[in-house]
Amino acid sequence: MPEHLVIIGSGPAGWTAAIYAARANLNPLVFEGAITEENRQDGTLPLGQLALTTEVENFPGFPAGDMSGYLKDALHDDHSYLAEMHKKEGVSGPELMHLMRQQAMNFGARVVTDDIAKVDLSKRPFKVTPSEGDAVEAHCLIIATGARANYLGLTSEQKYKNMGVSACAVCDGALPRFRNKPLVVVGGGDSAVEEADYLSKFASKVYLIHRREELRASKIMADRALNNKKIDIQWNSEVEEVLGSDEKGVTGARLKSTTDGSTREVEAAGMFLAIGHTPNTRFLEGQLEMTSKKYLKWTVPFRTNTSVEGVFAAGDVADDYYRQAVTAAGTGCMAALDAERWLASEGI
Repeated sequence: MPEHLVIIGSGPAGWTAAIYAARANLNPLVFEGAITEENRQDGTLPLGQLALTTEVENFPGFPAGDMSGYLKDALHDDHSYLAEMHKKEGVSGPELMHLMRQQAMNFGARVVTDDIAKVDLSKRPFKVTPSEGDAVEAHCLIIATGARANYLGLTSEQKYKNMGVSACAVCDGALPRFRNKPLVVVGGGDSAVEEADYLSKFASKVYLIHRREELRASKIMADRALNNKKIDIQWNSEVEEVLGSDEKGVTGARLKSTTDGSTREVEAAGMFLAIGHTPNTRFLEGQLEMTSKKYLKWTVPFRTNTSVEGVFAAGDVADDYYRQAVTAAGTGCMAALDAERWLASEGI
């Protein structure tokens, strides 16, 4: 028998969709992704991008405080170790994701720890094929596979992720480790300028590192960077290495000139990447309508419908603008409600 609903993805969007779908007695089956070295390198392990962050200060309902007792009581024994690791500053990314996962399972969501290798959306029921195991048929799908941040690919960059290297200024910029200290932002488009401008509210100085001698950002955004006294644009430059130590994390960056190859170092407590994101939609190419950047298109205003009837999209896989945990969770709720109503309209 085909599944009523299959959810692919396990970030805030996927788990929120699973919570709502399970409470609606849709008995959802969630493919949360596989635990592999390839996924680790790509930043696509189960629990999504939020599991790669430390403190989460901007998710409603989780102020700073000692949650260790609650974590120990709420989470299954397999994950109760999080209570011992809790740092009391507020909920951490892994803690929040495990709580969402547990909540979905409490309501009856079933979870498979595997990637989806391919799907066949040409006819219903849809066919979903995992990397391991047998294919699954489903009347309805929610795609919540998210998007991964683009990084430079430096070994030192990988070493200091969550120790000063970040791809989300809004998520991490206000943390104490960055306040009143110099920071580095890499990029030259609108997103990079937005990140630099945001960080200038907290940092003593923001070095904006750009490979060329002119920003790619729109004129209004470029002017914003040029007129911000706290933003120091390093033209014709690229980051050659992230500097730091195991004790302090990021302490600076070594920059290389793109014109003459010379190098110099700048002091910084953190480095923020703003060179774009890549949506995790490769397994869907040719099956669903996408934007030029390969994000899934919502085809009905204020709904999560995709170009194929019965397939819905939630979270960063369809959102290249907000990219926040709370907005992803919101669209996860929307997708579950859209799926529930669509299934009812089909008499399934």
